[in-house]
Amino acid sequence: MFQKVPWPAAAMQPMVGPFQTGVSGFPGAAAVPPSVPSGSMITPGGATVPPREESYVENILRMNLGKVATLYMTYENNREWNAKIFRGVLEAAGRDHIIISDPATGRRFLLLTLNLDYITFDEPLNYTLPFGASR
Repeated sequence: MFQKVPWPAAAMQPMVGPFQTGVSGFPGAAAVPPSVPSGSMITPGGATVPPREESYVENILRMNLGKVATLYMTYENNREWNAKIFRGVLEAAGRDHIIISDPATGRRFLLLTLNLDYITFDEPLNYTLPFGASR
């Protein structure tokens, strides 16, 4: 049989010093002020360095919302269709998904970027390079 052992009272007290208990309740998880943007770095001196926009597919797609796109997807081990092409208006893009809609039917598709091979557009893309340069 198991015997219930009481949790030490000292472990229930907040820690003090350089490894204070933060928002998560774990040692070393420093509390972050709500005014700091998500993804920002905080230097040892306490200065906030905002996140740098990077050239990820999700960010490029977000710069081109509303455009018609053709997405080429592959699905391994699928006997019905190994490869499938989706065409529609780019509605939204996230880290792991893309949402497009068919203008004729209004039907929306939530597609996982895991299956994405490539995307084509019939018009020029909006694209801003990192470090402030633009194309």
